[in-house]
Amino acid sequence: MACRGACCCGCGPANEDNARFIMLLLLIILYLLCGAAVFSALEHPKEKQAKEKWAQRFELFSQKYNLNRSDLEKFLRHYEEANIAGIRVDTLRPRWDFTGAFYFVGTVVSTIGFGMTTPATVAGKIFLIFYGLIGCAATILFFNLFLERIITVLAFVLKSCHEVQRRRRGVLPHDSRQNLSNARLNHEDSLAGWKPSVYCVMLILCVAAIIISCCASAMYSSIEGWGYLDSLYFCFVAFSTIGFGDMVSSQRASYENQTVYRISNFFFILMGVCCIYSLFNVISIVIKQVLNWLLKKLEIPCRHCPKRSLRPRKNAVMPAHVRTRVRNISIDTDAVNDSETDGRRMSGEMISMRDFLAANKVNLAIMQKQLSETANGHPRPCGSTNRHNGFSGGVGALGIMNNRLAETSVDR
Repeated sequence: MACRGACCCGCGPANEDNARFIMLLLLIILYLLCGAAVFSALEHPKEKQAKEKWAQRFELFSQKYNLNRSDLEKFLRHYEEANIAGIRVDTLRPRWDFTGAFYFVGTVVSTIGFGMTTPATVAGKIFLIFYGLIGCAATILFFNLFLERIITVLAFVLKSCHEVQRRRRGVLPHDSRQNLSNARLNHEDSLAGWKPSVYCVMLILCVAAIIISCCASAMYSSIEGWGYLDSLYFCFVAFSTIGFGDMVSSQRASYENQTVYRISNFFFILMGVCCIYSLFNVISIVIKQVLNWLLKKLEIPCRHCPKRSLRPRKNAVMPAHVRTRVRNISIDTDAVNDSETDGRRMSGEMISMRDFLAANKVNLAIMQKQLSETANGHPRPCGSTNRHNGFSGGVGALGIMNNRLAETSVDR
């Protein structure tokens, strides 16, 4: 299914990336089908029961007060319009005063979007488009920077714990005034290439998310009057930025210790979203590991790859994609060793169109690498190697975690 390494096709890693993408797409579709089947089995009977119960109530109410069915339906449609505007039977906080508008823009830029408040004017809808475009981009950047810092902190803490554990086992010497310099040198040499495992980071983030969710649920269940399980459900929906809007916090007109509650609500939502966002991205690394394992199990040799090396014709330029099988050319280097080809070209030999395109492909890959390093601001040395392990490169959160964890390191 994938052709690893250098292939006669010239695009082994690209084929592997495409195979990983297609496999992930198929697994997501299968995951959606399974989820639809489960939720349909769980929720569809409840939906039918609610429809039957509403039909009975509607009929009894119209007969009791001798109301026309069409007039009653028209009145209910007017109430639905008022409900969209934020009008409820119970007294709620104003939706569009400054505090209500601040809560609304917070749900916009965080991409939660509960839906209990929506702009009704044309000017408000147009402003929302431009406001959300910049606000959502800035918030995603904030989440990525938070992820970068939390990964750095966790890596430092786990590395310190690993150092203490090795000292207890006697692998590292204890520091003293006499052998302080030797101990530091041994310490740096032994822990130079150590990186934390993605599973440890995932476990720590999962525990942190559970602690934040449990504390927030205790607050919501006591102040909002929700059940504890419903509060946990709201925390996941809000922290994961799903934001159904069926349950929304801080919507009453008044609370006891209202200022403290609203500040705590803002703090829990902010920390929960950041923590769940980081956890989701770390889980994506584990999913990518599973995809790499599946690709390795389903690996099929490329039909176009010859089982034995081809010998070039006399007085002919060796094609670049065959030459890579003899000399391992990496696009991470800034120069490609083409001494044989250059010497033959200087002798007046013609180069085929296929070799010309292959050479341009290598030059294009080098240029793309240089542009990517310039954009990231972290160019790598010319002599560095980047083995294709399924995690090299990446954009966004994957690019942030690249080479920071043991499973995403090119030195594995």
